[in-house]
Amino acid sequence: MKWFTVIFMLLYLANPVWALTPEERGLELAKEMDRRDNGFGDFVAEMEMILRNKQGEESKRRIRSKTLEVLNDGDKSLVSFDDPADVKGTVFLSYTHATKADEQWLFLPALKRVKRIASQNKSGPFMGSEFAYEDITSQEVDKYTYKFLREEASDDRQAFVMERYPAYENSGYTRQVVWLDKERYQPLKIEFYDRKGALLKTTTFTAYQQYANQYWRAGNMHVVNHLSGKSTQLIWSNYRFKTGLNPRDFDQNSLQRAE
Repeated sequence: MKWFTVIFMLLYLANPVWALTPEERGLELAKEMDRRDNGFGDFVAEMEMILRNKQGEESKRRIRSKTLEVLNDGDKSLVSFDDPADVKGTVFLSYTHATKADEQWLFLPALKRVKRIASQNKSGPFMGSEFAYEDITSQEVDKYTYKFLREEASDDRQAFVMERYPAYENSGYTRQVVWLDKERYQPLKIEFYDRKGALLKTTTFTAYQQYANQYWRAGNMHVVNHLSGKSTQLIWSNYRFKTGLNPRDFDQNSLQRAE
């Protein structure tokens, strides 16, 4: 028994993963996820947003998206709505920050003015969808604290399962449970729990493709609101990386000159 104990302790000390607390291991997983996505520079993409009500009735929107990587801070993104007519010309601009409140603006063409999204409204629905404003910013490591839970399969993929807890103010969530692909370090599923601790919604990520021989992106994101019965689906297409975008493409004037 003594020899067994000695051997076990040597193995334990030799394997840093075993030696980590659940909180430390969760943080390491988040850092590795971030590390694997570093260096993309910028990308553009198109998407179709499909809104479904409880009865299954659908409405569709066509959207273009641009993202610029920012070193030592969160990314900048610009989302433009092209169709249908009631949302055409609407533009959303977001500056994500790692340790301070995100900055977000919405240009409403009917009013011909720019509306700043207040921090306390970040939990509100984005353009009538089941995505909240806080869901559509880059998920910087320092925006959360973490806890590793277990390893298990999610559909046909092996995953790490961890909790993350928003470290920023005015979040609509108390916690999120993330299934992280063990090979790609990309999310497979996220459960969102509301301020009362109840399961609010679940987002699944499928149809992954790899771009530039490094960066994995989901072709399909589907969020289901368990309380309302509504859902939103994003179908992504035409990803292009390193297109030469620069900070001027994401200044506040870009809200009204988006093409």
